[in-house]
Amino acid sequence: MWLLLKRGHTTWSVDRTQMEQIAAGRIPRDLESPVLRLGSFNHTFQSENFCQLYRRRLRNGLTYSVVTQPKPENAITIAVSSRVLFSMEREQQIYERQGMEEYLKYQLEHESEPFSPGPAFSFVKALEAVNSRLRELYPQSEELFDVVLVTNNHAYVGLRLINTINHHHLLIERFCMTGGNSPIGYLKAYHTNLYLSADSTKVREALQEGIAAATMFTPEKMKEVSDTQLRVAFDGDAVLFSDESERIFKAHGLDKFFEHEKAHENKPLDHGPLKGFLEALGKLQRKFFDKGLRMDCPIRTYLVTARSAASSAGAPKGPMLEKIRPHLFFDDQMFHVEGAAELGTVACHVPYGIAQRLAKK
Repeated sequence: MWLLLKRGHTTWSVDRTQMEQIAAGRIPRDLESPVLRLGSFNHTFQSENFCQLYRRRLRNGLTYSVVTQPKPENAITIAVSSRVLFSMEREQQIYERQGMEEYLKYQLEHESEPFSPGPAFSFVKALEAVNSRLRELYPQSEELFDVVLVTNNHAYVGLRLINTINHHHLLIERFCMTGGNSPIGYLKAYHTNLYLSADSTKVREALQEGIAAATMFTPEKMKEVSDTQLRVAFDGDAVLFSDESERIFKAHGLDKFFEHEKAHENKPLDHGPLKGFLEALGKLQRKFFDKGLRMDCPIRTYLVTARSAASSAGAPKGPMLEKIRPHLFFDDQMFHVEGAAELGTVACHVPYGIAQRLAKK
């Protein structure tokens, strides 16, 4: 459970006694002087009165928020690797060129220096913004985004990651440090709805186990995106839908593709690897619609497809994505991923379907 207690830009941590006083609507005297720290409370404080108070304005302009982690089976769980949440290129180079011992030594020597944001950072901040709106509308609901930080690092690096999370005021409490082992078992235990990583091998392993996953790439210069509205763009074939139609096109050409589409126009395509994630987003969207906020919904989804394009790779999607400015764009073809990244979109490759087999050849 996280407690954020703020006045202006000052953040306090509080102990159990102070928490009980705040729950009763009183500001403890010793909180009148600033103590700069962001507190993470792992003890089992179960005051029902306190846990239900997610946000309240108190005297002297003091605002506090209590954020309790939802149960994994109720949440929309997003697992992100440390290498996509934060920028760790230098550390990765040390690991690859000098080995584990030098890597750990460097991390320990720099444990007080926070990492800078990586390609998934704005996405995670947008998830937190959506959660804030959901808590205001549904204080008792656990249908929220829950971010899990997944890293193949050892515990030696954990302190620097925690310091970085605190530095950027991210509300992440779940950590999964695999020590170089496969994360699949952990992803299943967390009921993961989406796994984002820079490691394509781990992404493929997750997809093979039925977990929605994608390899994330970092544009040289990322476009600014909304910090109040989550925007996610998807390709269709082999991402939201099966690669059935794409297999027809690759094997028999465009004319047969159109014939197949016409013959099966009333038959829905089978689901693709990210359909479940889209459905989870839609479920949260409907919670806002039910409150009359269809036009003010903080979640937007987009289908960006080039199905009717005459070229083998399809028409470039980068210019359209530049207008949409999504936090994430998912595609199964590197041609589109690279084109989007060139124009500043954070693009994610979904290595699924026939396009991957042809790429290997």
